[in-house]
Amino acid sequence: MSMSLADARYHLKRITGLIRRALASLRTRGWRATLNRVGVHARRQPPPRREPLFLPEPAPFAPFSVPASAQPQASIVIPVYNHCAHTLACLRALAAHPPVTACEILVVDDGSSDETGQWMPQIDGLRYHVRERNGGFIAACNDGLRLSRGRYVVLLNNDTIPQPGWLDALLDTFSNVPNAGLVGSQLLYPDGRLQESGGVVFADGSCWSYGRFESAEDPRFTSLRDTDYCSGAALAIPRDLFEQLGGLDTRYAPAYYEDTDLAFKVRAAGQRVLVQPASRVVHDEGTSNGTDTSSGVKAYQVRNQQVFADKWRDALTQQLPPGSVPAPANQHRSQRQILILDESVPQPDRDSASLRQFNLIRMLLADGAHVVFVPTRGEHAGKATEALQALGVEVWHAPFLKGVASWLRDNGRRFSVVMMVRYHVANECLALVRQFAPQARTVFDTVDLHYLRERRGAEVAGDAGLLRSAERTRTSELAVMAGTDVTVLVSAAEQQQLSQDAPQVQVELISNLHEATGGGEGWERRDDLVFVGGFGHLPNLDAMQWFIGEVFPLIRQQLPDIRFHCIGANAPDSIYALAANQPGVQVHGYVPDVGPYMDGKRIAVAPLRFGAGVKGKVNLSMAHGQPVVATTCAVEGMHLHDGEDVLVADDAQAFADSVVRLYRDPVLWQQLSESGLRNIARHFSMDAAQAAVRRVFFDTATTASGA
Repeated sequence: MSMSLADARYHLKRITGLIRRALASLRTRGWRATLNRVGVHARRQPPPRREPLFLPEPAPFAPFSVPASAQPQASIVIPVYNHCAHTLACLRALAAHPPVTACEILVVDDGSSDETGQWMPQIDGLRYHVRERNGGFIAACNDGLRLSRGRYVVLLNNDTIPQPGWLDALLDTFSNVPNAGLVGSQLLYPDGRLQESGGVVFADGSCWSYGRFESAEDPRFTSLRDTDYCSGAALAIPRDLFEQLGGLDTRYAPAYYEDTDLAFKVRAAGQRVLVQPASRVVHDEGTSNGTDTSSGVKAYQVRNQQVFADKWRDALTQQLPPGSVPAPANQHRSQRQILILDESVPQPDRDSASLRQFNLIRMLLADGAHVVFVPTRGEHAGKATEALQALGVEVWHAPFLKGVASWLRDNGRRFSVVMMVRYHVANECLALVRQFAPQARTVFDTVDLHYLRERRGAEVAGDAGLLRSAERTRTSELAVMAGTDVTVLVSAAEQQQLSQDAPQVQVELISNLHEATGGGEGWERRDDLVFVGGFGHLPNLDAMQWFIGEVFPLIRQQLPDIRFHCIGANAPDSIYALAANQPGVQVHGYVPDVGPYMDGKRIAVAPLRFGAGVKGKVNLSMAHGQPVVATTCAVEGMHLHDGEDVLVADDAQAFADSVVRLYRDPVLWQQLSESGLRNIARHFSMDAAQAAVRRVFFDTATTASGA
């Protein structure tokens, strides 16, 4: 395919931007760190690797035990009719990898004539029920519902091999998703290909197994998603709801379309039907009844399509027409689709910008949007990517994302809003968005004003070359703002700055987004000092060099037993060397859970000498009720007042004196703790940002320029 002018412009801007940033990094980080960063950007990430499928080895029958609880949270109902070898493999898989959730396993025998009746009673912990007469799949499942004792009923075919963690992932969905009424597993063939990630129902009642024969890693199928129905081969539903709905509808007896009908009943009751790809189940499709719809029980699939279509005639008018090809665009046709372009997926446990973005995504999802995230570097970021997928975000990555330009060409028309995060990403992608998504409102999320941060860093360093680079960034960043519909800023101070530098730009303020946790220990049960901030951010590196080298020794003179805990990923050797020469300093590096440090350390410090935007480290501490001592730069635009919400000092001695004063004064400490929590609720909570978020992403009165 020939390269368009927009493609060429994108690649040119990307290359020149990388060169500029590499040169700036050389001046500030040195050649070793810069070479490492260039390598990370250039490296093509391998496809994600989920655990290999567990398939038990065939073996002669011998008695064994399965998970069993007298007070089960879940009742796993397995209807069987012969095919005892499959039932045995299914039960062995459950025994080999027992769920964390307390459960019971019920095998409902629908009149088997093979070894089922001989083997099942020998399996310890199994509840084995033999029906009086053969009645088919629906009758066996309804018997299982009647016999179940758990809060949730889980229907599981006997020709399945549930994978480790499958049940816990299913049931966690009910806890994490409001109004979840039915949740199904991702079904796989034994060779690992996708059999079904939820099902699609067309307007004539016919069905499509979404994703059949595709890669189970394909971004179209790997995120939590509302779906038309879930196969009865592996699904969970609250027992009370199942009973309220009358179980499986016997008009479809002996089988087929009962699961589709159940999903429609769940939705009609106001609950959601979801597919959970984190719950993986291997399904040997067709074991019980084959795949030939012209004869045998399978023929009921054809008959029951018409039964289903007659019952749900009105609801089916909202479905896709027969012959449509299901795809993300039409699967989310009833939702506002929002695209986020950023260099990489957010990692909220590593930096405040990621936490803000993660919480913004949560807000968009809560308001009913479908969010698609495309990291321009194309990497699958492991748990960080999976965390977004678990929320319901469609996250694209290599090798399925072959390029931003080609992906936008194929998908751009889906979106009502496209948000580009950080000016260099917007600079690279804006022309492509305008070409391939002309209908979309374009949003530029600055994260912070890059040119302002770079200018201040150059002034602190006294580097004329960096100052010239900052001015070039200013020109580029303002040009991006002029070319997009809405620019999102994080602080009122930056909003004031931009009113002078670019008064014509349409601006919205969406600051850091936090949930005020409060709590933690009181003053008397806390000790020490803490700083949290990643060292890939130059203001943090400068802050720690200054604090450890100049400020902390002054604090130790007055508080000789105090310790300082420095937390943040990618701390360079220079910081470790500096800490080694300062008694009481402990550099922890990356810490997956900073909560104990927020709740147990007495004071947080934010000794930033330059920067821009709103400082997430200050918000994070205040959200935990932890008082902060900071510089003027660190509290800029945060609605904080020295002595009321925070203590502010800018030279080494004054900063040290403020720390010592607060450390010794429980009354002042309590005042700042309570004031910080109020500040978070008033200015930096998700409730405080709700109106601005809805204006930016949902207000249809604002149309895209050029649309």
